[in-house]
Amino acid sequence: RHGMVLAGMGDSGAPHYKKSRDGNADVDRAMLHVLQTERESWGVEAFSPYGYDERQYCSPGFNLPVGCFSRTPHGQYAEYHTSADDLNFVTPAALADSLDVVVSAIGVLEGNGTYRNVAPFGEPQLGKRGLYDNVGGRRVNHDDRMAILWVLNQSDGDHSLLDIAERSQLPFSAIRWAADALLEADLLEVVQ
Repeated sequence: RHGMVLAGMGDSGAPHYKKSRDGNADVDRAMLHVLQTERESWGVEAFSPYGYDERQYCSPGFNLPVGCFSRTPHGQYAEYHTSADDLNFVTPAALADSLDVVVSAIGVLEGNGTYRNVAPFGEPQLGKRGLYDNVGGRRVNHDDRMAILWVLNQSDGDHSLLDIAERSQLPFSAIRWAADALLEADLLEVVQ
């Protein structure tokens, strides 16, 4: 359904993502959402048939939705394909940050789903369902409340949680949390 080539994950450059051939695959959307909501500095580029193995997976015969995540893009650092491209070029902090980005994107891809609001005529009474002040021992703040309202409003069976996160500009984790809370309160149903 999607894939990602990981290359150059440890240099000090900002996170960088190269889109798949289609440019709007779920993996592209997930990576862009993570970068936009979780990082201050990042880069993105459209697909090009030049680079790492993503270009092979994206060739017309396969046409798989595979992007490429790196720090500094392919061939855009002086150490590229030289003897200076050694372990001294790699930092633990950059590797850890790269891992965090990839894990967040996987979380988006695995946590995405489509739901339907089972009480769609206006906003249901959230207080009597335990969704206004505290949910599962977690104090509901403004962002939590907005995530709940966005999920309720957009869960019409046509919009996925990633669609909702993109439109609301809230982190996917907040949207996923709201969907889980609404499922537990029997206000959402899963759309197959």
